[in-house]
Amino acid sequence: MNDLLKDLLDQDLDPTETREWMEAISAVIGADGPERAHYLLTRMVDETRRSGGHIPFPLTTDYVNTIPAALESKSSGDAALEWKIRSILRWNAMAMVVRANRKPGDLGGHISSFASSATLYDVGFNHFWRAPSAAHPGDLLYIQGHSSPGIYARAFLEGRIDESQIDAYRMEVDGKGVSSYPHPWLMPDFWQTPTVSMGLGPITAIYQARFFKYLEHRGLLPESDRKVWCFMGDGESDEPESLGAIALAGREQLDNLVFVINCNLQRLDGPVRGNGKIIQELEGVFRGAGWNVLKLIWGSYWDPLLMRDTKGMLRKLMNETLDGEYQNYKAFGGAYTREHFFGKYPETKALVASLSDEDIAHLNRGGHDPHKVYAAYAAAHAKKGQPTVILAKTVKGYGMGEAGESKNITHQQKKMDTASIKAFRDRFNLPIPDDKLEEVPFYHPGENSPEVQYMKARRAALGGSLPQRRRKADESLPVPELAAFERLLKASGDREISTTMAFVQALNVILRDKSVGPRTVPIVADEARTFGMEGLFRQIGIYAPFGQLYRPVDADQLMYYREDAAGQVLQEGITEAGAMSSWVAAATSYSTNNLPMLPFFIFYSMFGMQRVGDLAWLAGDMRARGFLLGATAGRTTLNGEGLQHEDGHSHLFSGVIPNCKSYDPTFAFEVAVILQDGMRRMLTDQEDVYYYMTLMNENYTHPEMPEGAETGIIKGMYLLKNAGKTKKGELRVQLLGSGTILREVIAAADMLERDFSIKSDIFSCPSFVELRRDGYDCERHNRMHPTAAPKKPWVTEQLEGFDGPAIAATDYVRQYADQVRAFMPSGKHYTVLGTDGFGRSDTRANLRRFFEVDRNYVAHAAVAALASEGKLKPTDVERALKLYGIDTDKANPVTV
Repeated sequence: MNDLLKDLLDQDLDPTETREWMEAISAVIGADGPERAHYLLTRMVDETRRSGGHIPFPLTTDYVNTIPAALESKSSGDAALEWKIRSILRWNAMAMVVRANRKPGDLGGHISSFASSATLYDVGFNHFWRAPSAAHPGDLLYIQGHSSPGIYARAFLEGRIDESQIDAYRMEVDGKGVSSYPHPWLMPDFWQTPTVSMGLGPITAIYQARFFKYLEHRGLLPESDRKVWCFMGDGESDEPESLGAIALAGREQLDNLVFVINCNLQRLDGPVRGNGKIIQELEGVFRGAGWNVLKLIWGSYWDPLLMRDTKGMLRKLMNETLDGEYQNYKAFGGAYTREHFFGKYPETKALVASLSDEDIAHLNRGGHDPHKVYAAYAAAHAKKGQPTVILAKTVKGYGMGEAGESKNITHQQKKMDTASIKAFRDRFNLPIPDDKLEEVPFYHPGENSPEVQYMKARRAALGGSLPQRRRKADESLPVPELAAFERLLKASGDREISTTMAFVQALNVILRDKSVGPRTVPIVADEARTFGMEGLFRQIGIYAPFGQLYRPVDADQLMYYREDAAGQVLQEGITEAGAMSSWVAAATSYSTNNLPMLPFFIFYSMFGMQRVGDLAWLAGDMRARGFLLGATAGRTTLNGEGLQHEDGHSHLFSGVIPNCKSYDPTFAFEVAVILQDGMRRMLTDQEDVYYYMTLMNENYTHPEMPEGAETGIIKGMYLLKNAGKTKKGELRVQLLGSGTILREVIAAADMLERDFSIKSDIFSCPSFVELRRDGYDCERHNRMHPTAAPKKPWVTEQLEGFDGPAIAATDYVRQYADQVRAFMPSGKHYTVLGTDGFGRSDTRANLRRFFEVDRNYVAHAAVAALASEGKLKPTDVERALKLYGIDTDKANPVTV
C-alpha cells in the first residue's frame, strides 16, 4: 500500500458518516452480492476522479485467499486416496535423493522443493493436465527443475520408469539413470521443456502460449482450450527473465497461460523477502501487468478463524507480518506461533484460546491443501481474457521436520539421518518397517493397488501420462530444391548486394513455396528495416492478435506497416530474449503440436549469441529446429557502431552448442546452399539440429557458384581458386577466409602475385566450427579403431597436395580460425589473423587495418610465413612491411 493511500485511510474526519457508508455497502453486498458493490464503488471512484480528486489505486489486496471458501469449486476426487498417493510420492522422491547421496560421487539433488510443491503437482496431474490425444492437443508443462524427483516418483508408480532407473538418479552416463533436471535432450520421450536455468522457464512459457495463439489465428491449428502451465519458485522471480515478459501476456490476453508460483518464502540461501512480503509484491507486479491474480495463502484449517474474525484483527495481523517471521512460525512450532503471532493482539490471542499448540502447528498453508489448490486451478482453467498467476504459499521442506523444514539450509539438504527418515515415514503413514529405514527403500504399493489404479484411471481420463514428448512429427515436409534459388547461384554481375540481402531474397523464395511457405515464421526484434525486410510487412503481415485497430502513418505507401490477426511476421519489439523465446516455440512446434514450422530469427549479431546464449543452449536441449541469423556480423563489417555492437566472437558461442550448425558465408550461393541444406535436414529428414548463420551488410558483387562446391560449403571449406601447376622455383601459399574478409584474402592473392610472384590457392571456409568438429570426429575414430583405415579430416584432405604455408583471416577473433590448426597436413605452417580486442567506430578500411586483417596484413603474413620456411629472406619481409604500409610500432589491437 503506498503512503498516500495509507494516509487517506488513517484520516477519518467523520466516523459517523464513515459508518453509514460501510453499512450501506454491507447492505448492497447482502442484497445483490459483491459484484454489485464493486460496480458501485467503481462508479464512485470514477466520479471522484472526474471531479479532480486523486484516488490512488492499490495493487494489492489483503493477505488472504482470493477465492472465498464459499465460492470454491469442489473436487470429485477421492481425497483420502490422493493423500496416500502424495505420501508415497513424497517418500520416493526423498528416497531417490538420499540414496543417491549415500553413493560415491556427491551426486546432489533436491528434496525440499518437491516437498513444498507436491500438492500443487498432484492436483494438476489428477484433475487438470491433459495429455496429447486424438481428442485434445494436450497441455504443456514447465515443471520447476528442482522438483524433478517428484515427477520421476509419479512415473515410477505409473510404470513408466522402473526402480533401477530411479535408483540411478543423476547417473546417466551408462544410459540407465534419469537426468538431474528436465532435459529433453537426455530424455527425449519424457521431458517437454528444460527449466532449471532459472528464469528461462517463465519467459519461454509466455512466448509458447503466445505461439499457440499465433498458430490458431493463422489457421494452422484449430482453436482449443489447451493451457501452458508454468511452475516457478518465488525466489526465481528475481531473475529478469521471470517477470520481464509478463506485460506481453497481459497485453495479448493470453488466457491459455497459467503461472503457479510456489511461494515457500525461501530461496537457496535464506528468505526471499525476509523484510517484506513476496506474495504481496508479486500480486502488485502481476496485477499491474494485466494478469488475473489468485492468492492461495491459507489452508482450510484457517477458514473458521477467519470467519470468526469479525473485527478484522486477524487480517490486520496477517497483513503486517513479514515473511521472515512467517518462516519462524513454521520452523519453531505451535507454542512459539501462539506467543509471537497470535499473541500480538488480544483479539487474535482469543481466537486460538481453545486450540492446542499442536492444533496451531497444523494450521496449514494454502499450497498444501488439495481442496484450495483444486479451487484455484479450476478458476484458472475457466478464466477468459487474462493469463492467471496462482501465488501458492507453502513450506519449504514440508515434512522434513528437524532435518530441514522451513530452515535456511533446506534447499541444500541432500541427506537425512535415520531418525529424520523415521519421522518422515510416520508423518505420512507409510508402511516401511523400522528395520528397513536405514536402506531408505523405494515403496511401490503394487500394480493392482487402489493407489496405482486410481492414478492410472485419472491419467486415462485426461488422455494419458505426462510429461511426455513427441520425437518427430507425423509429416516430413518437402523443401525447395537448390535450383529454386537459381538467381543466387549465378553471378550478380555489376549488381552489388550484401549477404543479408541474399538471405532476404532466399526468404522470399521460401515464402512462395507451397509446402514450406505457410510454415515459415520470420521473427525480428524491431530491426526489420535495418535488414531490408520491411517488404514482408505488406506481403505477409505482422502478427497482432486483435488485428490493426488504427490507420498506420504510412498507409499510403507501398510497404506500409500492416498488422493482422493472421499475420506471419513476429515483430517482437526490442527484446532479443523475447524473440528468441518465440523462435524456440516455433522451432519445437514439431514436438509440441505435431506441426513442423520453420522459424527465422534475424538479429544484430552482437545482440544474439552473446545476449541470449543461455536460451540458445536451452534450444539445443529442446532439440529445436530452425535458423538463427546474426546480421551485421563481424568486428569490422558494421562500421560506425563501435565496441558494444561489433561481433567478433559469436561463432565461438554457437560452436559450443553440440547440435548448432554454425556458418559464416561470403557469397550469395553459399547462403542459398546452407539454407537449402538446413531445410532438408530439419524439415524433411527431421534431424534435431539448428543453424546459426552470420550475415553482413557490406555490398559487393558475387561470383557464380563453382561446380561441385555444395559439399565443401556444408562441410565448411572448398577450393574457390586453384593457382594451377607450380613451376620449378615458384612460390605458393594457401589463403583461407570467411565472411567479408574472404574478399580481403582474394585481394591479397593478387598483391602477392604482382609484388612477389607468389601464387595463391584460395579457399572459402564458411565454417571453421564444422571443420573443427569433423577433425575431432576423425581423430577420435582413428584413436578408437587403430586397425581400420584411418579417416582423414576434411581440412587435411583439402590442403594436401598444395605446397606452401596456409594463412587464414576472418572478421572474428583468432581462436575462430585457429580451431583447425591440429588438422593441417603434416609440416604445413599455419598463420591465423583475427580481430581480437574491443571493437570501435570507424570506416571498414580503417577498422581492418587496425585489427590487422586487411589485404595488406594478409599479404605480409604470407611473405613472413614463406620466410619462416626459408623460402624468402628477412629482407623480403621488410620490403613487404614498407610496400604495404604496415606500421611496426603500432600498438597491439588486443591491448588498445
